[in-house]
Amino acid sequence: MQTNSTTMILKEIVTPLLRWYHSHARILPWRENPNPYFVWISEIMLQQTRVEAVKPYFDRFISALPTVESLAEVPENELLKLWEGLGYYNRARNLQKSAQEIVINHDGKLPANYKKLLSLPGIGPYTAGAIASIAYQIPVPAVDGNVLRVITRLLASRDDIMKEKTRKKIESYLAQVIPANEAGNFNQSLMELGATVCLPKGAAKCYSCPLKQICLSFAEDCISEIPVKTPKKTKRIESYTMLRLQYENKIALQKRPSTGLLASLWELPHLDNHMGQAQIIHYLQEKNYKVKNITPLPPSKHIFTHIEWHMIGYYIELEQIPAKSNYHWISPQNLIDDYAIPTAFKGYL
Repeated sequence: MQTNSTTMILKEIVTPLLRWYHSHARILPWRENPNPYFVWISEIMLQQTRVEAVKPYFDRFISALPTVESLAEVPENELLKLWEGLGYYNRARNLQKSAQEIVINHDGKLPANYKKLLSLPGIGPYTAGAIASIAYQIPVPAVDGNVLRVITRLLASRDDIMKEKTRKKIESYLAQVIPANEAGNFNQSLMELGATVCLPKGAAKCYSCPLKQICLSFAEDCISEIPVKTPKKTKRIESYTMLRLQYENKIALQKRPSTGLLASLWELPHLDNHMGQAQIIHYLQEKNYKVKNITPLPPSKHIFTHIEWHMIGYYIELEQIPAKSNYHWISPQNLIDDYAIPTAFKGYL
């Protein structure tokens, strides 16, 4: 990409893109009231999650925790329950750490300063740029995956969008053309175009695009070849046997370790590898659990960023448990109301 010609191309997109955005932008709850807190919560929720999926979670979260102060003070188990279903629970924990820091150091208000936003836990360059531009109209770029795809296609760039230097290069280009009076709308228009028109994997709706006359990839008929991405590493596969243990209408849960994947969250008891019924009964008997009935449950699969869980499971009714059980026994209603259970285990509840 040549800097001078790049700047000229990107200057050309500003007016048609904003005109398109003002007539095509989706109505979203955080856009209707773009206060800094709402923008922040929505941007964290939207990481690796579709907009339509986020809407009910956002409404539920904001209803329960409408201010930075309420987020700072909520007990962690309640916070994680509100986050349940979104995954990546450390994002929720970082939200609370940031909220506590904002209350102590920033008078309960997200700072109207890109560098100060960037210093808060869980806020990276994209999120800081989104909050700064959308909530405060500070003319800084907000470059996410949608924006990377739109810009590399516009410029017919073969730069690898998985590399940090590519993101920084595109940030520097956009910083030169972002309109000071519509910084938030400009950033959102690029995101919106990537989310609804300039779609990935050959699904781009080029003939509906307001920038098709400017787009070099459209002119060169190479949309399907861009963006260029380093292939993802093969995920590690782990096998587990899930135990849905029930005793006197209570379900067994245990807490995960305080570090690592799904840290400190509640889960179903489980064993490494896939095991048969006889092995499970023997395992429980050794721990002084008396099995009444055991029923196989369907296999399930859950995909994390770098790991794939392949699971089988059993529904097990117990006649007797040891006086000192290692599990927490929870009523179904308490489980629904009070315990954040990762999605990976939901198929066995």
